[in-house]
Amino acid sequence: MVTKGELVPSIDVQWQRVCGLLRAEVGEAAYRSWLKPITLEGESGGTITMSVPTRFMRDWVVAHYVDRLRTLWGGENPAVRGVDVVIQPQRAPAEPVPLFRRPCAAQERPYIGMQDVPPQRGFDVNDIGAPLDPRFTFDQFVVGKPNEFAYAAARRVAEAKRVPFNPLFLYGGVGLGKTHLMHAIAWHIREREPRRTVIYLSAEKFMYRFIRALREQNTVDFKEQFRSADVLLIDDVQFISGKESTQEEFFHTFNTLVDQGRQIVLSADKSPSDLDGIQERLKSRLNCGLVADIHATTYELRLGILQAKAERLETDIPRKVMEFLAHKISSNVRELEGALNRVVAHAQLVGRDITLETSQEVLHDLIRANDRRVTIDDIQKQVASHFNVRVADMHSARRARSVARPRQVAMYLAKQLTSRSLPEIGRKFGGRDHTTVMHAVRKIDELREIDPAFAEDVELLRRMLEG
Repeated sequence: MVTKGELVPSIDVQWQRVCGLLRAEVGEAAYRSWLKPITLEGESGGTITMSVPTRFMRDWVVAHYVDRLRTLWGGENPAVRGVDVVIQPQRAPAEPVPLFRRPCAAQERPYIGMQDVPPQRGFDVNDIGAPLDPRFTFDQFVVGKPNEFAYAAARRVAEAKRVPFNPLFLYGGVGLGKTHLMHAIAWHIREREPRRTVIYLSAEKFMYRFIRALREQNTVDFKEQFRSADVLLIDDVQFISGKESTQEEFFHTFNTLVDQGRQIVLSADKSPSDLDGIQERLKSRLNCGLVADIHATTYELRLGILQAKAERLETDIPRKVMEFLAHKISSNVRELEGALNRVVAHAQLVGRDITLETSQEVLHDLIRANDRRVTIDDIQKQVASHFNVRVADMHSARRARSVARPRQVAMYLAKQLTSRSLPEIGRKFGGRDHTTVMHAVRKIDELREIDPAFAEDVELLRRMLEG
């Protein structure tokens, strides 16, 4: 702050101070996404002019940060009375802009796994891990309140020269960005330090590779491969719930890598403490690092995601259309981006402009599904009430027919009315195996065929849930 009698520092020095203060206030993730791309243009008549790459970013900065910018500028230079944010002129199509960057580098990458990494361990890393999606980089990840903590933690892991926390455990619902962040970490480390061995795969693939090693009596090679990784990223850890042998091997792999100072990054649909069917000692290990959750998207974040997607598609989408999509499709990011893809593809294929009316027409089924989306919790409550049992019985181990039959009906309806996978449904019913859900579905189908009264009961429940 300038006091009386002091020389006023240059406008560039003032801007650096303002940036430093604002960065400390809003946090690294929000600063990197919304404020770092700002360019200082100059000062005239007591008004500071700054520019940003896109209209959407201008609207966001004006709505959320301009008042604070004006206050901080006034503290650095009392002559400043206003702040004006404009859109940068003549932006080159391939210019790299944080957050809304066009995916130039990603388009140049083939869709590959780890085969570009020079082999050092005597085995093919690409044969172990899964391929990385070139779209899933930090530059393409849109940051907002629900995910800024997880994003900041992921960047810290990717950029740190030493392991900052072990493991980094990301959790959240389907389609909220966990896999995107894990791929982004892997891409970033590969590009900065290509000789490090980075292995990314799903927990399901880890389990299948372990089973194959057991069957082939080749567990020594399995252990060497995974315990030689510099960075190990395993997605959807909840998949090994109830798999005792896989958990045992994972536990020892985990301990070995941590003891050697190697980085581990994990993801799941729940926090470590809430994972069913996981050994207590493994839960304890998973909790010993940094646990970062990703919350459900907000309207503002969904709007930002749509804007970023539209820019990557190089398509002009009316703001009303994006606002409509952000309001109507709130379940997950994948579904939101898929809806925008459908709207754009329809416009290009039939040669019509993108309007609110055409968007509603193209997405009528998706919008209707979101308007009446049924959850497994809803199903359990409705079925429990209908059969006069407790909701807790849906998760219990009780096998009495008076409890088991309603539970099977609820599993059947969960399969029919939700997009959840069989393992996901099983976990919602007390951590049961997916084969239990398959048996329930078959059983209810059989009973509906031979018992008309029972079939009417199930159909009534369906109509009540869908209505």
